[in-house]
Amino acid sequence: MGRPRLHDDALRSQLLEAASAALAQDGTAGLTVRDVAARAGTSTSAVYSLFGGRPELVRAVGDEAFARFADRLAAVPRTDDPEADLLALGLAYRRYARDEPHFYRAMFGTPGTGAQDGSHGPMTQAPTFLVLRDAVAAVLAARGAPVAGAERAALGLWALVHGLVELELDGLVPGDEAAAAERYAATLRAAGPGLLAAA
Repeated sequence: MGRPRLHDDALRSQLLEAASAALAQDGTAGLTVRDVAARAGTSTSAVYSLFGGRPELVRAVGDEAFARFADRLAAVPRTDDPEADLLALGLAYRRYARDEPHFYRAMFGTPGTGAQDGSHGPMTQAPTFLVLRDAVAAVLAARGAPVAGAERAALGLWALVHGLVELELDGLVPGDEAAAAERYAATLRAAGPGLLAAA
């Protein structure tokens, strides 16, 4: 009979959750193994056992953020209406940011982790961006337009949704959740076609 695992996947998830919250609150420089362990209700040895150390933990938070985001995008149904599919991806982007704000911040806005850890290369080559680019290409193809401008249009759409989401997360837009959701969807419907046309 094998030895029982002292530190399992559930504890690993707890530590990643705790580390993402610590990163959101204190940034990379303020994250300590002791604080993360305390937030997760475990020992520092668990952090070292599961991740190896502080740098690996920080990197793992960014990787987890991208993995969760990729899962959200993959869960968006694909239909025979590429424009509706593209809008659905934009709505999924916002839902992920609202549901997982600490991981969202770690993915894009925290120096030293996620997109800013120096190991991912250009974000226009990231798998999550390629999902958007391919969805844009499908819209352009359905319109009989050249798909060569898909990356440019996708970058514009990403800038649009990212900016809107950042304003929401920072508490800089008025209204409750329902108003914010409606404003976001309406903005995508109004501005999206122009960005696609510019491609």
